[in-house]
Amino acid sequence: MTETVAVTGGDGRLGQSILLHLNGENIQTVNLSRGKREGEYSDAYLTTDLLDAGEVYGSLAKADADAVVHLGMLPTPDVTPGYRTYESNVMSSYHVLEAAGALGIDTVVLASSFSAMGGGFEPEPVTVDYLPVDEAHRLTPSNPYGLGKQTLEVIADGVARRSADRPQTITSVRFPWVVDDDMAQETFVEADRTLSGLRKSGNFHTQRNTLFTYVHVSDAVDLVRRAIEADFDSHERVWVSAPDTSAETSSREIAATVFPDAEVHGLGEGDYASLVDTSKAEKLFSWEPEWSWRRL
Repeated sequence: MTETVAVTGGDGRLGQSILLHLNGENIQTVNLSRGKREGEYSDAYLTTDLLDAGEVYGSLAKADADAVVHLGMLPTPDVTPGYRTYESNVMSSYHVLEAAGALGIDTVVLASSFSAMGGGFEPEPVTVDYLPVDEAHRLTPSNPYGLGKQTLEVIADGVARRSADRPQTITSVRFPWVVDDDMAQETFVEADRTLSGLRKSGNFHTQRNTLFTYVHVSDAVDLVRRAIEADFDSHERVWVSAPDTSAETSSREIAATVFPDAEVHGLGEGDYASLVDTSKAEKLFSWEPEWSWRRL
């Protein structure tokens, strides 16, 4: 039974939502973040430079946590030099995994990203071999942000191979864009979400490079909570997505016109089925996305 969870980067939008949810479930929470405390989202707050191995170890030791949710990385690559972006993703994850192993913390959840696949912030079109994509799809990132996300997953693979001094259960969650109700209303409902409309919006490249995916914060939080309670003995990557795309064009038409070279292996139910296969998350955590922008 998980009694205390440390959340790095708990001042961020997703971090705040996770902390509030865990507190509502009577789980003690500790927020490990840089700078001053921004709100009463956790039971305790420890100012921590996540790029400093000693501070990470010291804060996790003081937190006395049963699990760690590591979100404390740069959310985008456009405000820092490339090496800082890469360092944020890679070294902070390494420090968290090393400290968790040394301190006997059995569960770690890592914030990976769609960018690990080679989409997201890439300047070139994303490489898509088949649809819907799953965890077996090849990864082709080239920018520091995507390379960092891929690398943190590789580090987790290596840590999980150890026979001792490691977390038992490590989950890398490949998040797409996480939205709340207001963001979805403005971005999806109040805009032309047809392919022609998206092409005119100036945001088509980003939409294509993330396969028109998104997830509501409520579903993202639910999956993280389930990953915290999981007890498999390995490192697992999981895709996360809403049950549908963010487009008002059928998924089959998107596949045929936007990704004509990709093999279509079978899309889910409905005209707007997600182009990301989340069945692994369902199998591991009994998790299924519930929230769709089309219900607003």
